Amino acid sequence: MKDEKQINQMSPLTWAYVGDAVYELYVRSYLIDTTNLKPNNLHKESIKYVKARAQAEILSNLQEILTEEEREVVRRARNTQNHHLPKNANVQEYMYATALEGLIGYLYLTKQTKRLDELFKLILK
Repeated sequence: MKDEKQINQMSPLTWAYVGDAVYELYVRSYLIDTTNLKPNNLHKESIKYVKARAQAEILSNLQEILTEEEREVVRRARNTQNHHLPKNANVQEYMYATALEGLIGYLYLTKQTKRLDELFKLILK
């Protein structure tokens, strides 16, 4: 695993790539732990958390409790040039969704699992 200096030098889109997977795993685990839904309905329920518009709103709700370091990670991820065009969101929502995934990926890669758990308690309430 890379050290924090190497992680800080990564593209924020790399953080978001990892964050997307981590975020999905947290959401799926939460739904399995808190519901008795069948797989098709689990998928439908998870979409409420993973679509870009929802992620942008979640990030907006978290802003006040983020540390300065986390705000900087969010800023870097939000402002990174991304040539992928969103299908079901506007560009701004997609940028903020990428920023949330970037933050989650950064926290995961830097092994800040306690902080990830704290944020997901707020996200998945």
